[in-house]
Amino acid sequence: MSESIVFFAEGDSPEMLDAAAKAQATFKYFWRELSWEHRRIIPGLNVACVKVPFAQQFPGDDKPTVEHMWINDISFDGDNIYGILINDPNSLTNVSNGDEITVPLNQISDWLFAIDDRAYGGFTIQAMRAGMTEEERQDHDEAWGLEFGDYNRILVVNKEEENPENLVEHPMSKNMKPSFVDFLQQNPGELNSADEAGFTLLHKESIAGNLSIVEVLLQQGADTSKQTQSGKTALDFAKQLKWEHLIPVLEGK
Repeated sequence: MSESIVFFAEGDSPEMLDAAAKAQATFKYFWRELSWEHRRIIPGLNVACVKVPFAQQFPGDDKPTVEHMWINDISFDGDNIYGILINDPNSLTNVSNGDEITVPLNQISDWLFAIDDRAYGGFTIQAMRAGMTEEERQDHDEAWGLEFGDYNRILVVNKEEENPENLVEHPMSKNMKPSFVDFLQQNPGELNSADEAGFTLLHKESIAGNLSIVEVLLQQGADTSKQTQSGKTALDFAKQLKWEHLIPVLEGK
């Protein structure tokens, strides 16, 4: 894996910096959708990727050269995002297509997923679309093969306009509750078991914001005091990611 320093370039426009800040603040919805995608028998997403800024200082240049490129095969541990670079750099030589990438959440510049060819997220893309003519936007969208919709109304969850409650909880979290109860009853050892990094089911479901699943875990006796190797509880992640609907539940209020 090529090592790279990742940061935002000083020359980024205010519009792009604002778009990146919005992407970071809403990334939890991207991960929530992707966490359910991993459990689907039939894939539901057309695409799911994250944009990351890469930088390299070349001899004789006053400032580093920065390129924003996409990674996919995303995983997330509540702090860092992991993926595979899917672009060929234009100028950089310290990263290559296919490299494994690790980046803190607060350094991504965008995220995008699509369901039924409808794009969600894509904040920097929408910032660029805002400056295009109608014809240019049509050409742009056709090149992506996606429907980006109104650049002034960026959606972050599926069917957000028809079902605004989806912003609080993913429908699959509610629908899978009975089968998850059955799973725990048949596999009681899974309740508080942890992976090699110390993550339990309660950690993982709290990171994904799955209220109904978290409630089942707590009702079955999940240990809220368990910490990951980095010393974080499920409540710590809920607060960190601002899953406001989970915080009182994990606090036992």
